[in-house]
Amino acid sequence: MTLRKTPPDLLGNSAWNAMAFVVAVVLNLAILPFVITHLGLAAFGVAGLVTACIAPALVFSNALGLSTSRELAQRLEPSDRDDARRLFATAAMLAVGAGGPIAIFLLVAGAPLARLGFHLAGPAAEDLSLAFALAGIGWLCQCVSAVFISLFTARQDYRRIASIGIISTVVSTLAMLLLIPAAPYASTFLGCQALGLAIGLLLALAWCRGPMRQWLAPPALHHQALGRLVRFGGWQVAAQGGALLAGQADRYLLGALQQPQFVGFYGVAQRLQEATYIGILKVGEILFPFFSTLQGESEDRKVDLLFRSSWILNVLAASALGGLIPVAGPLLHVWTGAEVAAEAAQVLVVLSIAGILGSTANVFGFYLLAHGRSRSNALIALITGVVTLVTSAIALPRFGWQAAGWSACAGMIAQMATIVFLLRRSFNLAGMWLRTVHCVLMPLGIGIATALAVRYGLDRAPFQLAPSWWSVGAVSSVTAAIIFAIAVAASQLGPYRRACWQDIRSIVRRFLPLKAV
Repeated sequence: MTLRKTPPDLLGNSAWNAMAFVVAVVLNLAILPFVITHLGLAAFGVAGLVTACIAPALVFSNALGLSTSRELAQRLEPSDRDDARRLFATAAMLAVGAGGPIAIFLLVAGAPLARLGFHLAGPAAEDLSLAFALAGIGWLCQCVSAVFISLFTARQDYRRIASIGIISTVVSTLAMLLLIPAAPYASTFLGCQALGLAIGLLLALAWCRGPMRQWLAPPALHHQALGRLVRFGGWQVAAQGGALLAGQADRYLLGALQQPQFVGFYGVAQRLQEATYIGILKVGEILFPFFSTLQGESEDRKVDLLFRSSWILNVLAASALGGLIPVAGPLLHVWTGAEVAAEAAQVLVVLSIAGILGSTANVFGFYLLAHGRSRSNALIALITGVVTLVTSAIALPRFGWQAAGWSACAGMIAQMATIVFLLRRSFNLAGMWLRTVHCVLMPLGIGIATALAVRYGLDRAPFQLAPSWWSVGAVSSVTAAIIFAIAVAASQLGPYRRACWQDIRSIVRRFLPLKAV
């Protein structure tokens, strides 16, 4: 398989990524009320804590997958095949040789450490050892499959990546429908997730056969390849560790300070916010291998692509996440019931604002990864994680569990400040501050302000929004459309209006091929 001579189909790749995500999020959100009804919030909270304990292992597997994808993306020519095979062999050896001991540690020590740190006891935690065993096996499958999927990522073959994700999610969801009513335990929920990850590994192995087989190699350590992976992956581990702190700090502290059901409330609110946020991230994920192929381009060209991509994704993120803010209470009510809505609505609003603020880092993070600047990514993530953790440690004991989420906002504000500082230092071009405001900050500010204004208006309206799917969907869609329209209109007031309008027209023409546009 050779390097493409034609430009990659960015919109097509984004569409495949978005399709896989939509299927995953629809199935995951649809199955969650079923899971909570049969497990109960306490057991669901225990499953969330087990997932949080597994999360540190994802630092290793995610960093390995990213570093392997980046290195392979730069070695697609037939003349690079031997070098690419050595890289693949080394990555496979790391996945098995380091991933195996990590999984064994989770199986042996996970349950005792969780009982000690989170004071887990009672019926909801009776199967904790089995839960950690199944979650650890699922993680190991994900770790090994990440190496094989990196072959598809390097070639920007998002059709196969999306297919693997869709089939894995369908298998996991069907398993939950069949098994959880018969065995309503946290371990059953985690075991169904592990089954989906195992199916994903088998699919990745099967699809690497055929023409791509010549790029495979059995696990082995090659010192030069190991050095390349470690140089990039070492800082990426630090970046993933910071992201772990930012994403799991509230859950860890809630587990240590509160009962498992409060972790369940937080998990429900976070699941909605994460689903929307990750959906936008998946749309832009294709920029990582794309930016990796631009090493020889001029700085002006790189900056232009970076900021235009940022503007598009930030408008989408502000619209999608902003649509959750006015309907947080009714949405949780119709989805999971009145009890969860009463407890978690305010947390969902705060987490949605944090998600909008956090969108600042998406495109810039892919750019840094593609150009091997893992140190900058690590700095961003560590600052974000430390600020989030410190804020959680101060706010949760003082204000209770509903203060969860404010720490995420504080961390994302720190992240935004760090990114703006790095942007100013990374590019020595005129007008950088104006471009940063126009393409990065303005869409996000418009999204937060507009969504809060709509929520304020609905709260003071003479009628209350009915907790029904049609009313929630209508208000959320109208809010997202208003944010999108205002953001596009505001983009026409600045010096980069022509580029913004051109990009909007290109997207509309691709997916709504109207000659009048």
